[in-house]
Amino acid sequence: MASSRKSQTSLKTTNRIAVALSGGLDSVVLLDTVCKAQANNKTTEIFVFHIHHGLQKPADDWLIFCEKLAKKYRVHFDFRLLHIDIVNNPGNIEARARAARYEALTELCEEYGIHDLLLAHHQNDQAETVLLQLLRGSGIAGLVGMPSERQLPSGQTTIRLWRPLLSQSKAELEAYAKVHRLDWIEDPSNQSRKYKRNAIRKDIMPRLEKIQPEAIANLARSAHLLAQAQSLLDRLAVADGKAILIKVNVETRLAIKPLLQLAINDDLPAANNVLRYWLRLHQLAMPSQERLQSWWADLHNSKSSAQLEWQHDGRSIRLWREQLQVASTQSGKWFFKAIPTKSKLLGLPAAWVKAAQEQGKIRQQQRLGSEKLQIKPNSPRKTLKNLFQEGNIPPWERDAPLLYIDGELIAVAGVGVSYPHLVNSGARVLPEWQEG
Repeated sequence: MASSRKSQTSLKTTNRIAVALSGGLDSVVLLDTVCKAQANNKTTEIFVFHIHHGLQKPADDWLIFCEKLAKKYRVHFDFRLLHIDIVNNPGNIEARARAARYEALTELCEEYGIHDLLLAHHQNDQAETVLLQLLRGSGIAGLVGMPSERQLPSGQTTIRLWRPLLSQSKAELEAYAKVHRLDWIEDPSNQSRKYKRNAIRKDIMPRLEKIQPEAIANLARSAHLLAQAQSLLDRLAVADGKAILIKVNVETRLAIKPLLQLAINDDLPAANNVLRYWLRLHQLAMPSQERLQSWWADLHNSKSSAQLEWQHDGRSIRLWREQLQVASTQSGKWFFKAIPTKSKLLGLPAAWVKAAQEQGKIRQQQRLGSEKLQIKPNSPRKTLKNLFQEGNIPPWERDAPLLYIDGELIAVAGVGVSYPHLVNSGARVLPEWQEG
């Protein structure tokens, strides 16, 4: 991904928000309403982020349009250029582009220290999403549609995603744009019926509205009601999963024996609910009914010492020592999380880390086999092999990324940080491994 056209930012503001701008009607209306609402707010800076997918010829023109619009509203602008291989990997371009777009937006928010990102999804988008999920045979978790707010996965900061137009219909946005004489661009791919969403938008929705004029609003309302039902199911999963959902460091695993016992006691729906809840904790897609049945068959037929492995939603799910866990991707990066000055948490001296960064003395390295680390006070340095065994780290995650500063081993992903290097006062940071 590439980026440019960075705007000069102010150090005086106390809040920053970002608007994802494609240049289409929806995002143009969103930008206009946000800028007008914040016109007299001197403590808030507005950023505009554009994602250039590079999949269509007019994409360069859209970038120019969005940049000019940002200048018109006198807000900051930046963009990311995505490189999506459609020649060697032509399958499911929509899903891949969507995932890459969210990743790019998250990176932009991290770069500019932004905690609130606004998207322009509206009521029609919600209704289309519900219909798409119905056609796929989704359960409640899929039929809740898009939430009005949620947290984007980010290792360095908390990014809250907002959809303020979710209760507004497309017709209402068009009327607003007409009254305020807004200009926007039209994406020609929106006319292609080869995409299911476009086919629903152009062929199904108009017919539903003839049968039921409030069809779009009703579908969106159903999504809201289903979201409430899903929250109750989540609470039930936590209650049923007290002995099943096992917290290990920052990871949640599934204990197989109590999970199977729950399913055997004529309560397979409750067991499935716990399993689905666990998958959502790891931000994995819901499995099909066929896949669920296959998993249950594997678990019922496995021995206590078995080491199963399933591939699901691009990740590996493994059974080890009678616990299901989502295997680490082993790809990602180290970052340094600032610790509040008044906190009692130990950390690395921030000045020392900053100096090492400036001098290029920080590096990431894979395990060689002879490394040792002290992660607790009043304890000796131990080999990583011993630390992995003590930490119950599965074999496939023992090739963990190592962090070196000025030639010294400082941290091991999933294990800990070198205790002798930690301090309890002053500006401090703590190294954390972020998958991605």
